[in-house]
Amino acid sequence: MPRFSVIMTVHRAPAEHLHAALTSVLGQRFAGLELIAVDDPADSEADAVLRGYAAADRRLVRLRLPCPVGPGAARNAGLDRARGAYVLFLDAADTLAPGALPAIDARLRATGDPQLLLFRDTATDPDTGLYSEQPPEVMTLADRPGLLWLDPAVHARAHRRDLIDRLGLRFPPGHYADLPFSQRALTAAGSIAVLDRSCVRRAPSPAPAHRPTGRAHLDLLRQYDRLFAQPLPARWRAPLYQRMLADLTRLHQRPGLLPPAARAEFFRHAAALGARHRATSGATPLTDGRHRARPAPARWLRAGAAFAARARLTTRRAARALAPRLRTYGRWLRAAALRLYYRLHLHRPLLTDLAVFLPATGGYAGHPAALESRVRALAPHLRTVWIAGPEHARHLPEGPRRLHPHSPAAARALARARYLVSDAPFPAPVPDHPRADQHRLQTHRGTPIATPPTPDDRQTGCWTTALSTGPHATRAARRAHPGPYTLLEYGSPQADRLLTAGAEDVRAARAALGVPDGVLTVLYVPASRPYEPGPGIPHLDVAGLAARLGPGHLLLSRAPLGHPAPGVREVPAAGHPDLMTLCLAADVLLTDYHPVVFEYVLLDRPIVVHAADWADYRTARGVCLELPDCPPGPVTRTEDELHALFTDPAAGLWDAHGARLRAAFRAAFSPRDDGRAAERVVREVFLDGHGLPAVTPPGARRAHGPATDPVPAS
Repeated sequence: MPRFSVIMTVHRAPAEHLHAALTSVLGQRFAGLELIAVDDPADSEADAVLRGYAAADRRLVRLRLPCPVGPGAARNAGLDRARGAYVLFLDAADTLAPGALPAIDARLRATGDPQLLLFRDTATDPDTGLYSEQPPEVMTLADRPGLLWLDPAVHARAHRRDLIDRLGLRFPPGHYADLPFSQRALTAAGSIAVLDRSCVRRAPSPAPAHRPTGRAHLDLLRQYDRLFAQPLPARWRAPLYQRMLADLTRLHQRPGLLPPAARAEFFRHAAALGARHRATSGATPLTDGRHRARPAPARWLRAGAAFAARARLTTRRAARALAPRLRTYGRWLRAAALRLYYRLHLHRPLLTDLAVFLPATGGYAGHPAALESRVRALAPHLRTVWIAGPEHARHLPEGPRRLHPHSPAAARALARARYLVSDAPFPAPVPDHPRADQHRLQTHRGTPIATPPTPDDRQTGCWTTALSTGPHATRAARRAHPGPYTLLEYGSPQADRLLTAGAEDVRAARAALGVPDGVLTVLYVPASRPYEPGPGIPHLDVAGLAARLGPGHLLLSRAPLGHPAPGVREVPAAGHPDLMTLCLAADVLLTDYHPVVFEYVLLDRPIVVHAADWADYRTARGVCLELPDCPPGPVTRTEDELHALFTDPAAGLWDAHGARLRAAFRAAFSPRDDGRAAERVVREVFLDGHGLPAVTPPGARRAHGPATDPVPAS
């Protein structure tokens, strides 16, 4: 009998979401698992995806229903088929976090297999305190009554099968079917435990097939009616009644949920529902029945106060309803005014001493930052402007002037600057109205591994020059970005900092990150996967790896973790410190398919390529380089292989074979990187090619070893 049965409802789910959800479950390092995917004939594409996964993994059970029945009935069909000791529910739009099932199993065993385990998801507020794993570790609802106010979504709970069978729990029809199922189980469970960990990664919004809209929100009334019709423990009827009133009030007052034609009906049925269950819930009426004995003026005063309160409420609701529309109109008018302002300044002469830098993230990092710094050093007669929001002001150096992206000053600078430099698509006015005598340099954001997106023809048509870091980047650019621009194959400007840094720079980078002396630092940088429901999802158990590495190691993660873990420090993917600072501070790079390998390899420090889902990534994202076939270091496919590589001294992380792989990778993909790439670009673009330096031969270049003594963990 499997330990867990994961029931996944599949109805009109996009193929990329279904692919990510299936991979997140079947990729868990856990043997006692069955995944029951309940589908219907509504989507042949989803059926093809399920057939492929079922053929490759026997743990997947396909349950195809004859017709669409809704999420509740689909889960009931999965429950009838499930054989696991614990049941979990998942929508095809969501994913299990890496290491979720092992963590849930460990918590269940540590607490004696309770009937119900509650855990967090990425949409849960982690500061509620209800998930704190403090005594009593095994409890009932009476020990922590606040659990009754948690989101009743079943995907954040593990139900023991005997609890479901004892209560005869099944999902009713409707969009809010989770409510009676979850609250009935919570109030009747004899043992409850919590896990303070995000185990489910929610999609940005529910799947369209399951998202209630319009009159569908009236289903909340029916579900609360069903809940109170069940044999609830007497002591929990009054708290559930109070929660019902709060939920109904919140739904009624939140603008945009209920259509105007249904608001009166909702209010009428909500009042009837409250009156019907008030007495059985032990709640008191809103009035005490003594108003008839009071004099008429008192009733008139109360009626006037009630009328004034309703008038204030109506005014507030109207203001809330109109505010988003007014803000939208205001943004539209401001954007139109800025476009007109920009076009007026196109007719004014160019400012030949002005260079404007438009970074993708706004932070002072990447190729634009490296070029801006060299412009100030080599061409002091030029003024530089950095387009960024106020949140980036404190990380800018003293040289460039900062302008807000949506300000008249920025529009004027874009129209009149002699030089425009960007690593992202230029703002809309630039492609629409390019100036023939304006130089526009596109630096891109790194050497590509995934297939570069094809930009709009207006974008490539407005480029004067574009940067290429090497022969591979040139080939990829010519295929993906055809156009009349000039391609500058000069190396990676942002990598100059790595090649020119000394021991003091390495120590400063580690000090900026708070890395203690003598600690072996591993930098984990995963590639982005736009086809998945959430950005930056780590594709390995980062906390588990840090635990295996043990003391004396620090894991810097550029992927969001959702919860703190010993030995792991989460570093934001955008902002400060920048990626090159992290590279200088790290002794080892752990990545999958992130382009940072082309810069980090210049340091000649160990690189590990964790290609667990290379086939999936290659199919869904498209690639222009078969990285596992020409890696800059060892390649692992499973987390066991990865752990062995870091913990076994004989595994080859620090041997000469890795050095040979890095040398071959540098020769193939970084032949122009000698620490002077930014200077070559600046002299070519801003100084008309005067003093353009030649590329230093590979034998005369420097490389940096590990920042600390490389001692593998024992």
